[in-house]
Amino acid sequence: MVELNNRHAKETSWQDSESFAGLLEMACFARGMDGGGRALLVAMDERARYENANFAWFKGRYERFVYVDRVIVGEELRGRGVAKALYEELFRWAREAGQERVVCEVNLLPPNPGSDAFHAAMGFVEVGRAEIHGGAKTVRYLGREVG
Repeated sequence: MVELNNRHAKETSWQDSESFAGLLEMACFARGMDGGGRALLVAMDERARYENANFAWFKGRYERFVYVDRVIVGEELRGRGVAKALYEELFRWAREAGQERVVCEVNLLPPNPGSDAFHAAMGFVEVGRAEIHGGAKTVRYLGREVG
């Protein structure tokens, strides 16, 4: 899964094995597929001790939330509903855990039109924007209520 993550580091962030294991330890929800292709979704709730500007943005605005830190579907599985299935499983888990919303960010600059379209189709709406990494990146913050 680290290899899959790092093939998409531009959209997420590069991780070594130790830092990726740390992400998984903080996660309230982590799912992956490894057979006929790879996919993963890693999410944290508001209790995570995650040092991340995007996570902090949500933490400063919501009491309860599940933050999707990364969702990656390998090229060989794209277009087969894998990301949708991972999100649907996350939504079910969040409802059962008493969470109110699932949140994430999508790059605006550099643009990520595929992720924009996917999240819109999944019912996410924009709840804010921010420049990060000294203005090198602009993100849209998205949310979807799950109740």
